[in-house]
Amino acid sequence: MTDVDQMSFEDAIKELETVVGQLERGDVALDQSIALYVRGAALKARCEAKLKEAEEKVARITLGETGQPTGTAPLDG
Repeated sequence: MTDVDQMSFEDAIKELETVVGQLERGDVALDQSIALYVRGAALKARCEAKLKEAEEKVARITLGETGQPTGTAPLDG
């Protein structure tokens, strides 16, 4: 199992979707459900952290040193 702290956003969200699916089906034992919940919480936190990093990068691109807008970030695809 991959260390959550080393995962990309894409890998973390994909695994999180799998965990949620397993929990929604409800066909796992209680101890496994608890382990899945803990893993899912860690994956959620990783995704939130990666999104915050992206927001900060966009802010640095679009705001100058004084905090005033200098333009807009380019949209990729």
